[in-house]
Amino acid sequence: MYFAALLARTQDGWEASDTELDDVETLSDLTDLAREASVDEDTVLVFIEQEDAWFGLVRVEGEEDPRIYVSDAAAAARSSYGEILTKELLGGEDPDPADDLDALDLDGTEDGEPDEDEEDEADGESGPVGEFVPAGPVGDRQILMDLGLSERELLALDTDALPEIADSLGAADVLEAVR
Repeated sequence: MYFAALLARTQDGWEASDTELDDVETLSDLTDLAREASVDEDTVLVFIEQEDAWFGLVRVEGEEDPRIYVSDAAAAARSSYGEILTKELLGGEDPDPADDLDALDLDGTEDGEPDEDEEDEADGESGPVGEFVPAGPVGDRQILMDLGLSERELLALDTDALPEIADSLGAADVLEAVR
């Protein structure tokens, strides 16, 4: 089960709204959703949480590229919304593999022969696109630093972290209202 919420920063503090992710298929869709909730192109945080598995944060400010953090990439990559975030963070699929020099096997391996790096990837999992997905956090670990949550505090959070994050931002009441 997923929980998703948007926290939009305003002059008066934070405004929260729960959100349906049914129409979200790409990071661009998620970013557009966040920008629609923005007040004067100020900060909007998208919280996504899959119960007892992982949580993700997307920070959108104006027209800047979104900043993303995922608590457990391997767990998130196995879910539809988590895959959107991990694909962006880990490179994902190339829309046109013919443009990718790696597709030409210039690394000295035969077609279908694994690289040495691929053989050493036992600590993670194969992701939805067949790429290595590390277990553990990925993304911008300083995503909330300027808002009062340090990198160390963020990394210490486990599942069901959104209330703690909202509390550190001074937005616990508004997040709880939509939960």
